[in-house]
Amino acid sequence: MKEHKGMRPHDIIILLKIAALKDKPWMAKDLALSLNISASEVSESLNRSKLASLLSNDKKRLMKNNLLDFLEHGLGYVYPTEPGGIQRGMPTAHSAPPLNYYFSADESYVWPWAEGEVRGQAIEPLHPGVPDACAKDPTLYELISMVDAIRFGRAREKQKAVEEFRKRIF
Repeated sequence: MKEHKGMRPHDIIILLKIAALKDKPWMAKDLALSLNISASEVSESLNRSKLASLLSNDKKRLMKNNLLDFLEHGLGYVYPTEPGGIQRGMPTAHSAPPLNYYFSADESYVWPWAEGEVRGQAIEPLHPGVPDACAKDPTLYELISMVDAIRFGRAREKQKAVEEFRKRIF
């Protein structure tokens, strides 16, 4: 195993994909295909997540409490972001489900994406393949958009995102 040099943004995407699968069995190659991340990167990511105690020793079970703790208290510090210019893309944060049911805003936030139909302030996704992966998996889409609310949202939005994670992960 390679030396651990800290978590990477796509590690979060891989963990959220595992969470989206709930208790369905999965293989690393399936994660790689569905997320457009190489199989070797998925393998290294699973090792980093195990070392960080976000996955069990067999690398098959999420350590849900640890993941939620990291998302709530560490994510915004490790992977901060700021809205950029207006672009066309896929809604994220409180502009996307499920948070858009609780919050309305004059401004939309989007991941830049050629196939997107919404114009809004651009938010850099944690991995370039996020919009394509989310277009294929609505559950993953909700989880990753809630991550963005935690990364740059206001206190109310962050709190609601954490509540929604608790409902979905446990």
